[in-house]
Amino acid sequence: MNEDLPEYEVTVVGGGPAGLTAALYTTRLGHDTAVINRGGGRAAMMLDTHNVVGVTEDVSGNEFLQTAVEQVKSYGADYHRDFVTGIERTEGGRFHVAAGDVEVLTDRVVLATGFSDVRPDPPLPRTGKGLHWCLHCDAFMFVDEPVYVMGHGESAAQVAMIMLNFTPEVDLLLRGDEPTWSEGTDEQLRAHPIDVIGAEIGSMEKREDGWLEAFVFEDGTRREYRGGFPMYGSDYNTDLATSLGVELADDGTIAVDDHGRTNVEGVYAVGDVVPGHNQIPVAMGQGAKAGIGIHYDTRTFPMSLEEIEARGGLSREDVPGISAALREHAVAHEGHAGGPRADGEAEAETEANADD
Repeated sequence: MNEDLPEYEVTVVGGGPAGLTAALYTTRLGHDTAVINRGGGRAAMMLDTHNVVGVTEDVSGNEFLQTAVEQVKSYGADYHRDFVTGIERTEGGRFHVAAGDVEVLTDRVVLATGFSDVRPDPPLPRTGKGLHWCLHCDAFMFVDEPVYVMGHGESAAQVAMIMLNFTPEVDLLLRGDEPTWSEGTDEQLRAHPIDVIGAEIGSMEKREDGWLEAFVFEDGTRREYRGGFPMYGSDYNTDLATSLGVELADDGTIAVDDHGRTNVEGVYAVGDVVPGHNQIPVAMGQGAKAGIGIHYDTRTFPMSLEEIEARGGLSREDVPGISAALREHAVAHEGHAGGPRADGEAEAETEANADD
């Protein structure tokens, strides 16, 4: 291992809303932070952003994430577009994080590696134009519109029934599979006004704007839909976590406490890879709590009396606890109390008073 590797207090693996929020908090709380992000992810697929207060729907997922990256970098975090291939605990108790073109040493690791939705076989409409992965985000779009749910398990049956809260036209598409939901769920499902379509999809029709128009089934039936939700499960990206001995929950997610701590000291996890609703505001909240938790776990002050006595006392030369690099970056930032924005506001106020 190269002894001259860049060193950080915190390294975030993954650059979705959860990981970037964690990095935002750790950086602004004075901890040298790196983000290593392979790119892509579920948030990047969004054509529009829904359910995020202060962010309008015309903002795409990529635009949302790029703004977040620039924010994090503006506070002094380092951002690398790369794919992390391995994380190992060093003899000194730190972590060696290796990616394609980047290697770092770090005190803390935040895993924000997310998951991938299991995609059904084609034919399928484009994501965001008839193929949708989040009921809580997109059900509002389909009020009084014909909707499909794809799948043959418990989750597909439940989502089909839930969609009746938004539209009277809901089909459950088995696509040639046999139902695997329970007898009780089957009885409940068939008591709801939902058509269960057993035939496989043969072809798809789109409107001129690219949105789904209809599916044509192999039995010759044609049914129109504006959109729908495939329910085939999730593949959680937990290889890095398990390589470090991190415990997983029964559903395959990473088990964490209220501030993202795993069972392995120094390893945290946030976002879609941990239990909870897969929503941007939820992920951002998890990232914020993990960032605050890391600050609690790593901040220099307050020191115990024993630590101060062991050092021979504290003086002004021993503070602040923020690193020299982040201290310089913070003082130069436009949001700093003594920075350019504050000076500009003071000048504007002076001019306004002079005009009175």
